Amino acid sequence: MSITAKQLDVREGKVPFVPMDLGAERRVLGILIKYPDKIDLAVDKLQVNHFYDRIHRMIYQAILELYHSRGRISYTQVYSKLRKEQQIDTLEEVLVAITESFASQAELQPSIEVLLEKNAKRQILQAAHQIEQMILLETEDNIEGYQAKAQELVFAATNTVASPDDDAKDLLEILNKCYVNLLQRREGNSTYGLSVRYPSIDAFTTGFKNKDLIILAARPSMGKTALALNFAVNVAKRDIPVLIFSLEMDDEQIGDRLVLSELFRFKGQGPQEVTSFDYSTKMTDVQFATTQSVFNDLYKLPIQVVDKRGMTVAEIRAKARKAKAESPALGLIIIDYLQLIKPPPESRKNWSLIVGDMVRELRDLAGELDLPLILISQLNRGVESRDDKRPMMSDLRDSGNIEEFADVIMFLYREDYYYPEQAKEKGVEGETEIIFAKQRKGPTGKIRLKYLKEYTRFIEESPREPK
Repeated sequence: MSITAKQLDVREGKVPFVPMDLGAERRVLGILIKYPDKIDLAVDKLQVNHFYDRIHRMIYQAILELYHSRGRISYTQVYSKLRKEQQIDTLEEVLVAITESFASQAELQPSIEVLLEKNAKRQILQAAHQIEQMILLETEDNIEGYQAKAQELVFAATNTVASPDDDAKDLLEILNKCYVNLLQRREGNSTYGLSVRYPSIDAFTTGFKNKDLIILAARPSMGKTALALNFAVNVAKRDIPVLIFSLEMDDEQIGDRLVLSELFRFKGQGPQEVTSFDYSTKMTDVQFATTQSVFNDLYKLPIQVVDKRGMTVAEIRAKARKAKAESPALGLIIIDYLQLIKPPPESRKNWSLIVGDMVRELRDLAGELDLPLILISQLNRGVESRDDKRPMMSDLRDSGNIEEFADVIMFLYREDYYYPEQAKEKGVEGETEIIFAKQRKGPTGKIRLKYLKEYTRFIEESPREPK
């Protein structure tokens, strides 16, 4: 394969290669100066750093400042401003050459696209250099830190080109998409959001929406991890990949919980029944065969588990991006739990603001990956001091920012957790209120499920109860 002299010089280190197109830079500036009415086409997409040449950057900076201060530009205004700054020699010759550098106004859009492409390539090169320096200077503590930082740099560099999604959308375009979704729902081909296969929850939420951050909060041992894992299995059974970040339990504990929750199907079936005690001791041949069948069913589910303690949001984001790249159909992320996420080093903010930043970043991650993200959270002990121990917004640890950024907030409450004897007398053992304290796109209220602690399994026994 032949290579150009330029490629050879770059390989031999003679000439540092920098992606740029000075002709395209001149064409953009020339068209904007000669045809000021075209500036809106450029201002929304181009920044000063999209121009590589120093003089071109100065001219575009002057154009932007005039536009933002006066709402319009002209050749005379640009010339006067630059002459006053006295930073460009032979200014008049430079501007004349620029305004004669294009043949047609139609060259503006293609030239803008060239500048965006060249700048994106420069950003990638800069990210590569930063990664190289980071490794040479040994700035991180471990390989995971390097990987997370490298992914962050590369991702930022590869998202410099403006996306069509950033542009204003016509109402007709928006309503067309809404109408297609309406027809699909009417024909029973899809739900509005992600179904978790608990009819009362799906009916109340119309499914968890893509880009949403869902907070699932409760006091310890209330069943929040169990419910999240039940969601995960129900979603994965429809061949929708799920990613679980477990910052507390290891992968084997997660696996055992998944097996136990599926063994519930054989409850009350005589010799086939396998209790949690049976599972953790020696089983009969029939029980072992039953358990093997559950393993076989679970083997094929598209669930991935990351069981690392002390992860930062940056590490979570890096692994989530990798999972999404490897499995574009990834449909749900679960993080267990918020208070175990490691804060960024050397942060001078108070803990409440740090938690708020982490929650906001995780909501941004849900939006970036276009899927619902369930973030499990602990509650503070304030609930214990009240007569009515049902959780409220104020019970969320460091709740100010969590409440602000969350799209859905779900609380769990079981009477038998606080009053076991009373619950036994009333026959409501295991009955769990799922309290929807916030739904940005739906009503608040509560539904009831039953929690079988032995199997770490929630089942539906009663219809939704309005608030």
